[in-house]
Amino acid sequence: MARVLIVGAGLTGSLCAALLRREASSPLRLTVWDKAGDSGGRMTTAISPHNPQSTVDLGAQYITCTPHYAKIHQSFYDELLAGGILKPLTSPIDGMVIKEGDCNFVAPRGVSSIINHYLKQSGADICFRQCVTQINLRNNKWEVSRETGSSEQFDIVVLTMPAPQILQLRGDFAN
Repeated sequence: MARVLIVGAGLTGSLCAALLRREASSPLRLTVWDKAGDSGGRMTTAISPHNPQSTVDLGAQYITCTPHYAKIHQSFYDELLAGGILKPLTSPIDGMVIKEGDCNFVAPRGVSSIINHYLKQSGADICFRQCVTQINLRNNKWEVSRETGSSEQFDIVVLTMPAPQILQLRGDFAN
Protein backbone atom coordinates (compact mmCIF):
# COMPACT_ATOMS: atom_id res chain seq x y z
CA MET A 1 0.00 0.00 0.00
CA ALA A 2 1.48 3.33 -1.06
CA ARG A 3 1.99 5.94 1.64
CA VAL A 4 1.02 9.43 0.49
CA LEU A 5 1.74 12.62 2.42
CA ILE A 6 -0.15 15.80 1.60
CA VAL A 7 1.44 18.86 3.19
CA GLY A 8 -1.22 21.48 3.87
CA ALA A 9 -4.74 21.10 5.28
CA GLY A 10 -6.31 23.99 3.40
CA LEU A 11 -8.72 23.79 0.48
CA THR A 12 -6.16 22.43 -1.99
CA GLY A 13 -4.78 19.79 0.39
CA SER A 14 -8.19 18.63 1.58
CA LEU A 15 -9.65 18.39 -1.91
CA CYS A 16 -6.50 16.66 -3.17
CA ALA A 17 -6.83 14.06 -0.40
CA ALA A 18 -10.52 13.48 -1.16
CA LEU A 19 -9.89 13.14 -4.90
CA LEU A 20 -6.97 10.76 -4.37
CA ARG A 21 -9.20 8.59 -2.18
CA ARG A 22 -12.01 8.64 -4.78
CA GLU A 23 -9.84 8.04 -7.84
CA ALA A 24 -7.06 5.75 -6.59
CA SER A 25 -6.80 2.50 -8.51
CA SER A 26 -5.09 0.79 -5.56
CA PRO A 27 -5.26 1.25 -1.78
CA LEU A 28 -3.49 4.29 -0.35
CA ARG A 29 -2.51 5.29 3.14
CA LEU A 30 -3.20 9.01 3.10
CA THR A 31 -1.67 11.38 5.64
CA VAL A 32 -2.18 15.15 5.83
CA TRP A 33 0.21 17.35 7.80
CA ASP A 34 -0.30 21.02 8.52
CA LYS A 35 1.86 23.42 10.50
CA ALA A 36 -1.19 25.13 12.04
CA GLY A 37 -3.30 23.85 14.90
CA ASP A 38 -6.39 23.33 12.76
CA SER A 39 -7.49 22.87 9.15
CA GLY A 40 -8.45 25.65 6.79
CA GLY A 41 -5.24 27.34 5.72
CA ARG A 42 -6.24 30.61 4.11
CA MET A 43 -9.92 29.65 4.40
CA THR A 44 -10.32 29.53 8.16
CA THR A 45 -13.34 30.15 10.32
CA ALA A 46 -12.46 31.81 13.62
CA ILE A 47 -14.70 31.27 16.64
CA SER A 48 -15.09 33.84 19.41
CA PRO A 49 -13.63 32.64 22.72
CA HIS A 50 -16.57 34.36 24.44
CA ASN A 51 -19.42 33.06 22.29
CA PRO A 52 -19.07 29.88 20.19
CA GLN A 53 -22.05 31.02 18.09
CA SER A 54 -20.07 34.08 16.96
CA THR A 55 -17.79 33.22 14.03
CA VAL A 56 -15.97 35.04 11.25
CA ASP A 57 -14.61 33.67 8.00
CA LEU A 58 -11.05 34.71 7.28
CA GLY A 59 -9.78 34.67 3.71
CA ALA A 60 -13.07 33.97 1.93
CA GLN A 61 -16.45 35.22 3.06
CA TYR A 62 -18.24 33.93 -0.03
CA ILE A 63 -17.47 31.80 -3.09
CA THR A 64 -18.21 32.84 -6.66
CA CYS A 65 -18.88 30.32 -9.40
CA THR A 66 -18.45 31.86 -12.84
CA PRO A 67 -20.23 30.36 -15.88
CA HIS A 68 -16.92 29.01 -17.26
CA TYR A 69 -16.01 27.17 -14.05
CA ALA A 70 -19.58 26.02 -13.43
CA LYS A 71 -19.19 23.71 -16.44
CA ILE A 72 -16.00 22.21 -15.03
CA HIS A 73 -16.79 22.15 -11.29
CA GLN A 74 -20.56 21.78 -11.16
CA SER A 75 -20.38 18.38 -9.44
CA PHE A 76 -18.43 19.94 -6.53
CA TYR A 77 -20.99 22.72 -6.11
CA ASP A 78 -23.87 20.23 -6.32
CA GLU A 79 -22.26 18.01 -3.66
CA LEU A 80 -21.62 20.93 -1.28
CA LEU A 81 -25.12 22.36 -1.82
CA ALA A 82 -26.78 18.96 -1.28
CA GLY A 83 -24.84 18.51 1.96
CA GLY A 84 -25.83 21.94 3.27
CA ILE A 85 -22.19 23.01 3.31
CA LEU A 86 -22.90 25.78 0.81
CA LYS A 87 -26.05 27.76 0.20
CA PRO A 88 -26.79 30.53 -2.28
CA LEU A 89 -25.84 34.04 -1.19
CA THR A 90 -29.13 35.92 -1.31
CA SER A 91 -28.01 39.40 -0.25
CA PRO A 92 -25.15 41.33 -1.81
CA ILE A 93 -22.23 42.33 0.35
CA ASP A 94 -21.25 46.00 0.43
CA GLY A 95 -18.67 46.63 -2.31
CA MET A 96 -19.28 43.27 -4.01
CA VAL A 97 -19.08 43.27 -7.81
CA ILE A 98 -21.74 41.01 -9.28
CA LYS A 99 -21.27 39.90 -12.88
CA GLU A 100 -23.98 38.46 -15.05
CA GLY A 101 -24.09 34.67 -14.84
CA ASP A 102 -22.09 34.45 -11.60
CA CYS A 103 -23.49 32.45 -8.70
CA ASN A 104 -22.35 33.34 -5.21
CA PHE A 105 -22.44 31.00 -2.23
CA VAL A 106 -21.81 31.17 1.50
CA ALA A 107 -20.97 28.44 3.98
CA PRO A 108 -23.52 28.66 6.83
CA ARG A 109 -21.25 26.69 9.22
CA GLY A 110 -18.17 28.67 8.20
CA VAL A 111 -15.91 28.43 5.18
CA SER A 112 -13.67 25.90 6.93
CA SER A 113 -16.61 23.45 6.82
CA ILE A 114 -15.74 22.96 3.14
CA ILE A 115 -12.21 21.87 4.06
CA ASN A 116 -13.48 19.64 6.88
CA HIS A 117 -15.96 18.00 4.49
CA TYR A 118 -13.19 16.97 2.10
CA LEU A 119 -10.81 15.90 4.88
CA LYS A 120 -13.53 13.64 6.29
CA GLN A 121 -14.19 12.16 2.84
CA SER A 122 -10.49 11.44 2.37
CA GLY A 123 -10.22 9.21 5.41
CA ALA A 124 -6.69 10.55 5.82
CA ASP A 125 -4.71 10.57 9.04
CA ILE A 126 -4.58 14.28 9.85
CA CYS A 127 -1.79 15.69 12.00
CA PHE A 128 -1.56 19.33 13.03
CA ARG A 129 1.46 21.27 14.26
CA GLN A 130 3.65 19.35 11.81
CA CYS A 131 5.98 21.86 10.17
CA VAL A 132 7.90 20.22 7.32
CA THR A 133 11.50 21.45 7.13
CA GLN A 134 13.26 19.11 4.72
CA ILE A 135 12.50 16.52 2.03
CA ASN A 136 15.11 14.08 0.71
CA LEU A 137 15.00 11.07 -1.60
CA ARG A 138 16.31 7.99 0.25
CA ASN A 139 16.13 4.50 -1.32
CA ASN A 140 13.29 5.53 -3.66
CA LYS A 141 11.22 6.94 -0.78
CA TRP A 142 10.71 10.54 0.26
CA GLU A 143 12.11 11.14 3.73
CA VAL A 144 10.21 14.07 5.24
CA SER A 145 11.67 15.87 8.25
CA ARG A 146 9.72 18.19 10.50
CA GLU A 147 10.48 20.62 13.32
CA THR A 148 9.34 18.16 15.99
CA GLY A 149 9.28 14.40 15.87
CA SER A 150 11.25 11.96 13.81
CA SER A 151 11.36 11.95 10.02
CA GLU A 152 9.03 9.63 8.10
CA GLN A 153 9.18 8.02 4.68
CA PHE A 154 6.49 8.24 2.03
CA ASP A 155 6.10 6.95 -1.51
CA ILE A 156 4.50 10.20 -2.68
CA VAL A 157 4.57 13.72 -1.27
CA VAL A 158 2.17 16.45 -2.45
CA LEU A 159 2.99 20.01 -1.40
CA THR A 160 -0.09 22.26 -1.29
CA MET A 161 1.20 25.10 0.85
CA PRO A 162 1.94 28.54 -0.64
CA ALA A 163 5.00 28.77 -2.92
CA PRO A 164 7.04 30.95 -0.49
CA GLN A 165 6.78 28.17 2.10
CA ILE A 166 7.80 25.53 -0.45
CA LEU A 167 10.86 27.60 -1.38
CA GLN A 168 11.99 27.59 2.27
CA LEU A 169 12.19 23.79 2.41
CA ARG A 170 15.60 22.20 2.54
CA GLY A 171 16.70 18.93 0.99
CA ASP A 172 17.32 17.41 -2.38
CA PHE A 173 13.66 17.20 -3.45
CA ALA A 174 14.19 20.05 -5.93
CA ASN A 175 16.44 17.80 -7.99
